[in-house]
Amino acid sequence: MNSICYIAGLGTSVPHTTLSNFDFEKIMDTSDEWIVTRTGIKNRHVLAKEQNVSDIAYEASIKAIQDAKIDKSEITHILVATCSPQNLSPSVACLIAEKLGMSSVSGLQTISPKNPSLVCFDFNAACSGFIYGLELARAFLMLHRNATILLVTAEGLSRRLNYQDRTTSILFGDAAGAVILRDHGDYLYSVLDVSIGADGDYKDLIRIGGGTEWQAKVGDRIDDTFFLSMQGREVFKHAVRGMTQESFKLLERNHLAISDIDLFIAHQANMRIIEAVGERLGIAKDNVFTNLEKYGNTSASSILLAMDEAREKGILKKGNKTLLTAFGAGLTWGSALLS
Repeated sequence: MNSICYIAGLGTSVPHTTLSNFDFEKIMDTSDEWIVTRTGIKNRHVLAKEQNVSDIAYEASIKAIQDAKIDKSEITHILVATCSPQNLSPSVACLIAEKLGMSSVSGLQTISPKNPSLVCFDFNAACSGFIYGLELARAFLMLHRNATILLVTAEGLSRRLNYQDRTTSILFGDAAGAVILRDHGDYLYSVLDVSIGADGDYKDLIRIGGGTEWQAKVGDRIDDTFFLSMQGREVFKHAVRGMTQESFKLLERNHLAISDIDLFIAHQANMRIIEAVGERLGIAKDNVFTNLEKYGNTSASSILLAMDEAREKGILKKGNKTLLTAFGAGLTWGSALLS
């Protein structure tokens, strides 16, 4: 069953510390020209030593709450998409709730049939996290009418990069994004439909270690498996195919043609991937928005960073048809249709 929900507020946050291509020239055998030609990336933001993902997630959440013109006490669910959480436990969602002071609003002291508890949890769909989160939010809103959902994307992948590997470390940056989702009230954009998928047969194409697979003892040193690894050529092939097919599937299900789409925003992973998907879909280049060069691949947060900037520039407009699509480790993928 299709269920429309609404984006009532939007906010993003990036760390102040940056890593340019020229910074990479100082620590490895690479060049600005080499990186830009192969990826389209010129700069990325990374967490400072004193920062963590919950800090930028909190900042993005505050902006989204203010943008929606709601009080934090109205929030019923905090959902966080991340593949680089601050801890395995507690969740980033609970850390955000603590920073927002939600414990005093919806915590143990106030539980009653008339005042239900706040729901907080993280989930991992890697770079497809925001699209997966939209589908989760739609499901919750069908079950809990009048819910107010804070959906956050929070990534700190700079902490899991091997800076001796120039094929992966140049790609990623850190960022957080947040949206307020409701099924009522004033809104910025409506979420018309979402389509998501996954295939675990390709689990080894993108990996980040450090879980229970690594049987560590006190005093052990980390090895290469702790860091992000990626088989770039295979990822390119499957990313282009997955995002293209899922987008066509979504359009067909909603009886729309490519000509009906006013704006296309893909996961900002690599300019070559975005261009290849756009060409296969047949979308005019003027209708494709990118800001990859400023931030690099920020995983689950990349689409929200692009939406926020496109909105600021007057490109993302309420009522226009906007197609979003993403692809990530797992493998996972998904597309969403906004208006």
